Amino acid sequence: MAATEREKFPTLRIVAGMEMGEPHWHREVLTGLLARGTFERLLGSLHCLRYGDGFSEPGYLFTQRPPAAVVCDYLAEVPRLVAECDFFEVLAHIEYPVRYWPQDLGPFQWAAFEEEFRHALRALADGGRVLEINTKVGLFPDLVQWWRDEGGRAISFGSDAHAPSRLADGFREATAMAEAHGFRAGRDPWEFWFRCRRDMQRVPSPARRVGDAVGRRGAYGRSRQSITCIKR
Repeated sequence: MAATEREKFPTLRIVAGMEMGEPHWHREVLTGLLARGTFERLLGSLHCLRYGDGFSEPGYLFTQRPPAAVVCDYLAEVPRLVAECDFFEVLAHIEYPVRYWPQDLGPFQWAAFEEEFRHALRALADGGRVLEINTKVGLFPDLVQWWRDEGGRAISFGSDAHAPSRLADGFREATAMAEAHGFRAGRDPWEFWFRCRRDMQRVPSPARRVGDAVGRRGAYGRSRQSITCIKR
């Protein structure tokens, strides 16, 4: 950010982070990359699935295979991503295939894939990770409810803006939805939102669970603990 902009907003905090696509397939490269930098937030994401001798995104795979099978395979890959990569704390856009759902099939039916979503969310929760609520394709409240049901403790928000004018699109509606499902904001705007209960307890941040190659150095720049509140 230019110095003049920093002068305009002296209290603005910029959090250094990175999104890693398919990190479980690129562990060696990422180990070296993370050892050279300090990041406060690391996101993992899944954009591609294996196809033939390479990889392809859902948009193309929908033209080659039954779309429902592509969605199921995508969600089945999420537990493998969590199990095989401990570099990231936030899973970005779990709904990624929905962006490319074939229009001639009508609106995407979330409920038709509830079991597959729940399986992926359960693995994410068991791994101590955070679910991103991404506003790119609108909001689906049941996804947050499923996350809560499967043991998810924390959420973050992402707009996938790719342009300054779209930054934080839909966040007002997304935060209202999160509050309706029992999640509450942290003390600072950049903190995760956690589930609430009357008895507050301190638990280790997922940032403490990164692999040895990164964890000894502190992948997120500092050792942190987060106040979480989980509704009984």
